[in-house]
Amino acid sequence: MTEQLRQEHAKLAKLIERHTAQSGINSTAMPALYFNRASLVTGPSYSILKPALCIVVQGEKDICLAKERFRYTPADYLVASLEVPVSGQVVTASTEVPYLSLKLEFTPNQILEVLNDFKMQARPKEQNGRAIFVSRLDFPLLDAVSRLAHLLDNPTDIPVLAPLFTKEILYRILQGQHGVVLEQIALESSNVYRIKDVIEQLVKHFNQPFRIEDLADIANMSVSSLHRHFREVIAMSPIQFQKQLRLQEARRLLLAKSTDAADVAFQVGYESPSQFSREYSRLFGYPPREDIKRLRGGVSSKGLS
Repeated sequence: MTEQLRQEHAKLAKLIERHTAQSGINSTAMPALYFNRASLVTGPSYSILKPALCIVVQGEKDICLAKERFRYTPADYLVASLEVPVSGQVVTASTEVPYLSLKLEFTPNQILEVLNDFKMQARPKEQNGRAIFVSRLDFPLLDAVSRLAHLLDNPTDIPVLAPLFTKEILYRILQGQHGVVLEQIALESSNVYRIKDVIEQLVKHFNQPFRIEDLADIANMSVSSLHRHFREVIAMSPIQFQKQLRLQEARRLLLAKSTDAADVAFQVGYESPSQFSREYSRLFGYPPREDIKRLRGGVSSKGLS
């Protein structure tokens, strides 16, 4: 890492420490910008990660999409181009040097606006890219991110400058090594754009059964094409995607209130409590009752960035 990047990371670390009142995810005066802080190496946490840029300022983190693991450090940045269920784990952190990171969420419309404003030509892509990628961080991108984050110290500037800095950040990512993957979510002709519509349907109606033929119609694909493209982008099938959505929501409900596991199973769409318990244990490593008791004992299950 260059000295220029180290100095900018140091500035961002001080800013994040000033604006994180507690460990875990901290919202900011900018609705799309979040800070994360951890003083300990954590076990896996589970979340639905929306399209976002994630940058680690101190420490290291792993994010898993299905069985694929992505590690990112202060030398990297991670981008999620679609809404996906993931698990994450802080792997380097201490009380003296806490894990610090930021997350900037964005929308396909913002990507399309950048493509149009800068008259960027869509590049052909022979195959679909994963919905998550990690790239090497360079100073122009980090500088734009730092300028956006430092608006928190001058909140009256946020309404005017935050949209401009965000647009610059997205432009830098689109110009980067994996920018072609990101631009696909804004182009109606791309397979990724059509997969996005299927994901929106699954997320909105996660607790309801679906016919794969109906999802294929939404994507304007054949059933076999939908399965192939969905796996290429999301690293799992539509039914596996739905299971993760259901199980993560079930865990959230069990943590939020004293509710019977069988009742929660029905709420999230399972017809069989025993099947729910088996699949819950397979994903989280413990049966529902034991898992919730363990989490209430102090293990964090907060979101990711």
